[in-house]
Amino acid sequence: MDVYGLVGNPVGHSLSPPMHEAGYEALGVDARYVTFEPPRDGAAAAVEGAAALGVAGLNVTIPFKQDVLAAVDPDPLASRIGAVNTVDFSGAEPTGHNTDAVGATRALRAHDVALSGTAVVVGAGGAGRAVAFGLADEGMSVRIANRTESKAGALAADVRGDGSESADADADATGHGLDGLPELLADADVLVNATSVGMEEDATPVPADALHGGLGVLDAVYRPLETRLLRDAADAGATTVDGAWMLLYQGVEAFERWTGREAPVAAMNEALRDRI
Repeated sequence: MDVYGLVGNPVGHSLSPPMHEAGYEALGVDARYVTFEPPRDGAAAAVEGAAALGVAGLNVTIPFKQDVLAAVDPDPLASRIGAVNTVDFSGAEPTGHNTDAVGATRALRAHDVALSGTAVVVGAGGAGRAVAFGLADEGMSVRIANRTESKAGALAADVRGDGSESADADADATGHGLDGLPELLADADVLVNATSVGMEEDATPVPADALHGGLGVLDAVYRPLETRLLRDAADAGATTVDGAWMLLYQGVEAFERWTGREAPVAAMNEALRDRI
């Protein structure tokens, strides 16, 4: 039996175990998915211990996504984002990957949102970083809006690779304050809320009158599934994608990397939504 798991602190609230185990059951894979909660300075020890115990793969969540970088061989995308959320133990040494970026792009594609043109990403934290890199790698022009404009500008510079020998001359990314959202969204094709606004209260980081029917709108918040942003976007005629889809597809990407098999998306999605 293969063992996979999640490393975080805390992890008791995680929806990953039922989602992944539904996938194993659907495919008849002899595997279990468990949670590990090491101390907050124990990221490297957790990876080393998992490798020693023969764990086949790990997901990584707060607060370890950055700390784990030093304990694995990160792939280029994880290195650029500066965070790892998936560890694969199938090679000679643990490799680190970031499936949050692909989680966002696959969620949008699953709802027939074309990843071309201009994207606006609200938030420059961990989720915003992953989404900005993911959309830029799809060839989109990325406009990052954040409450602290300097953080948006710093993330945009990272996406462009400013000062790096591996700078992407084709990457188009700029940073802005939240007050620029109406102008930024006027001709945008995709909008992603990568902040927690809307999770604890019926609030949105985006003015309703800035939304329009030409947008595909993904809100990374998944509790509640229908946020105020998504209600406003639907009223404007936009295509809406709730945050559970991003959570699902980051898990699907990890599942497929670990098992080498096409994930049973429907079964994993049902298990996930049953517990939200």
